[in-house]
Amino acid sequence: MEITESKKLFKRAQKVIPGGVNSPVRAFKAVGGSPIFVKSAKGAYLYDENNNRYIDYISSWGPMILGHAHPEVIDAIRDVSLKGTSYGIPTQLEIDIAELATKMVPNIDMIRFVNSGTEACMSAVRLARGFTGKSKIIKFVGCYHGHSDCFLIEAGSGALTFGTPNSPGVTKGTAQDTLTAPFNNLDAVKQLFIENKDEIAAVIIEPVAGNMGCVLPYDGFLKELKNLCKQNDSLLIFDEVMTGFRLAKGGVQELLKVDADIMTFGKVIGGGLPVGAFAARKELMNFLSPNGPIYQAGTLSGNPLAMAAGYSTLSILNNRPEIYHSLEKKTAYLHDGLNEVLSNTEIPFTINRLGSMISLHFTDSKVVDFETSSLGDNDLFKKYFHGMLKKGVYLPPSAFESYFLNDAISYEDLDFTIAAFKEVISEII
Repeated sequence: MEITESKKLFKRAQKVIPGGVNSPVRAFKAVGGSPIFVKSAKGAYLYDENNNRYIDYISSWGPMILGHAHPEVIDAIRDVSLKGTSYGIPTQLEIDIAELATKMVPNIDMIRFVNSGTEACMSAVRLARGFTGKSKIIKFVGCYHGHSDCFLIEAGSGALTFGTPNSPGVTKGTAQDTLTAPFNNLDAVKQLFIENKDEIAAVIIEPVAGNMGCVLPYDGFLKELKNLCKQNDSLLIFDEVMTGFRLAKGGVQELLKVDADIMTFGKVIGGGLPVGAFAARKELMNFLSPNGPIYQAGTLSGNPLAMAAGYSTLSILNNRPEIYHSLEKKTAYLHDGLNEVLSNTEIPFTINRLGSMISLHFTDSKVVDFETSSLGDNDLFKKYFHGMLKKGVYLPPSAFESYFLNDAISYEDLDFTIAAFKEVISEII
C-alpha cells in the first residue's frame, strides 16, 4: 500500500508543526514509520492522500460513534453554519443539548460546556477544590485526564507517594497536590486518605480506562471509591470523556450503577467537533460563576457548530438505543475472531473489552492496571500494527490505547479485519 503523499506531507509538517503533528500519538513514535495523512472519511472508512481506504478502529479516538460524516450530523452542522459560526452570546442550542444530556445521564442536574476534555477535567478539579476547601487530589497511574499540569504526574518509587512531574513545565508545587495510586488498588487509595487526612478534595478516575488499553474496574471497585470519598468528605470525579454516551446512554454511571459527584465529558458529546463538558448536581454547579465564587469561562464555550453536532448525535443515540446493543455485539464478534486466531499460536495475549471498547495486549498476564499493561510485547505490537495498516485496517498507533468501534462498521468489515489479522499473525511469528 503506497503512502508517498503522506510521507511528503509529514516532511512538510515537521518544518512548521512540532513533531509534524498537533497531538503526539499521531506521529507514530510508538510504532515507528510515517503517519498517514487523511484526506476524507465516510462511514467506517478513512481515505488517505494516496486514496487508500482503511477500516477505522479509532473513530477519531472515540467521538465518531455513528461513523464518519453521518448525514444527519453533517446537515445539522451545515444548517447552523449558514447562520454564523460563533457569537459569544447564548443560544437556544446550548439549552437544547443541556436538557438532553441531563435527561440521558443519571445523577446530574446541570452541565457546563467547554472546549476540550482537558478543560473539562481541569474545571471539574477546580470545582471540587472550591466546593470542599481542600487542595489535594488522587489520580490513578495510567489514567489520562488531559494535559493540565495537575494531571501530568506519575508515581514515585512506591505507589503511596507524592507525585513527581513527568513533563518539564510542571512545577513540583503542583505535583505535591496530586497523589497517585495504581488502578484497581483500593488499599492504596485508603492509605492515601489516611496519610492525607482532611486534605483530599477529590478522586478522579477514568471509570473504564482507555489510555492503557481498555482496562475494566474490578467488581465493586468504583462503589468502594464512592464510599471512601463520602467517608472523607471528598468528591468522586468520573472522567467520562471517552466512555460518556459511548458505553451507554448514561455512560458508566448507568452501565455499572455507580453515582459519581462530578462527571466530565467530551468526544461523543460533540459529535466530532471540539467540545468538552462537566456536570453535577445543582448544589455543586451553583458554586460556579456567575452564581458562585468559582471562576470558569471560555469565549467559544457552547459554540453553535459544536452544539449542533453534539445535539444531533445525542438525539440519534437517545432515540435509537439499539445502537449500543449492536455495537456491543460487533465488538464481541471481533473479540471472538481475534481470540480464535491467537489461540492457535503460542503468542501470549490478553483481550479486554467492554461495550464498543476493546484492546489487545501481547502478554498472558491479566491487564488490570498500568503496570500489567506495560508487560505487553511492544516489538510484536509494532509488527502487528504495520501489518494491519498495509492491509487497510487502521488501529491505534500505540499499545496503550483502546480501539473504538463505530456503528457504520459492518460484519463484512469485521470478517475482513479478522482475515487480515490471521494473515499478519502468520507472517510475524
